[in-house]
Amino acid sequence: MFERILLPTDGADSMDAVVRTAADIADRRDAAVHVLYVIDDRAFLTLDDEMKDEVLSELTGEGEAATDRAATRLREAGIDVTTGIRQGDPADEIVSCVGSADADLVAMGTRRGDYANSMVGSVSQEVVARAPVPVLTVNLVTEE
Repeated sequence: MFERILLPTDGADSMDAVVRTAADIADRRDAAVHVLYVIDDRAFLTLDDEMKDEVLSELTGEGEAATDRAATRLREAGIDVTTGIRQGDPADEIVSCVGSADADLVAMGTRRGDYANSMVGSVSQEVVARAPVPVLTVNLVTEE
């Protein structure tokens, strides 16, 4: 059933839980994983062109590091992995990538503690509501 898993990442250390979950599912299903990083460019509107280029370059570097880190862990688990970086509204880009990556499952994190009350407005909620495939959310709330 699950042959291609889309794993959006923001590069945070807490994403390890999502990577482990995706690796477990991929291993059991002999599935591939596509790791995606989205550069949220909605805040770029107020920047001049030179500043936009500088910020975009920095965020692209962060995206490469984030996708490489997740891909390395997945490959170490014997999973077939591809990576990608997109620019735009995170929820829009994740939902769009479902089709272009031919994904049949999205595995992503949420940093909200109470799912029912705090998913409102989050990227995870948007993806859950709009994705044409099942979305598995992994709670990334860390103990303080």
